[in-house]
Amino acid sequence: MQYNKVEICGVNTSKLKVLSEKKKKELLYKIKNGTPAEREKARKDMINGNLRLVLSVIQRFSSRGESADDLFQVGCIGLIKAIDNFDISLNVRFSTYGVPMIIGEIRRFLRDNNPVRVSRSMRDTAYKAMQVREKMIEEKDKEPTVEEIAKVLGIEKEQIVLALESIVEPLSLYEPVFSDGNDTVFVVDQIGDDNDDCNWLDEIAFKEAINNLSDREKKILSLRFFKGKTQMEVASEIGISQAQVSRLEKSSLKKIKSS
Repeated sequence: MQYNKVEICGVNTSKLKVLSEKKKKELLYKIKNGTPAEREKARKDMINGNLRLVLSVIQRFSSRGESADDLFQVGCIGLIKAIDNFDISLNVRFSTYGVPMIIGEIRRFLRDNNPVRVSRSMRDTAYKAMQVREKMIEEKDKEPTVEEIAKVLGIEKEQIVLALESIVEPLSLYEPVFSDGNDTVFVVDQIGDDNDDCNWLDEIAFKEAINNLSDREKKILSLRFFKGKTQMEVASEIGISQAQVSRLEKSSLKKIKSS
């Protein structure tokens, strides 16, 4: 498979545009608030201006033996979904949201074409559960429980868990999710910790160690390691991007280690 070829799906990859962050914000704003004609044009420009992002994502799937053209098309579907669902009120870069969406779409494609076949009925149950989940998150702005999803679909919660697990491909905790060119955000960075029973001696030692950090650095470490919040949750609460949270977290830990 040729991932370095110039043309993919009839698109000359050597001439793909690269939009500035300012331009992306302008287009996303028009997509949500412009006239019908402005929305249509802005959406088209946003898609064409982020095809290089799709190209960069499919590189990581080069060992799967799939056609670059197929993966590029599927990645474009993920890109379009990301554009249509992006929340412009959040202070995050579009790529922070778009890259996981593109990866997710490609993973679904690869799962459906996996030689280890999952029954159609089980896949249908899993996809229905995911649709209900997304709808409930949109309506209630919080993650629904399996019981709530099961109630909507009218089936046992055990069936939903089994169906969802059957379509999930094993994922390394250290697989990169996003990189802005400086720091890489890994899967492990997006996992929270629900254990609130922190050892009080560890907490005292930790508080002494962070005395020389800035208020923002202290808050990030507190939210991450005492509240068990994910980097995305911390970013939303503080009002910065997840990549910035990752950078500040790593630099803060480095300061503590060297003190």
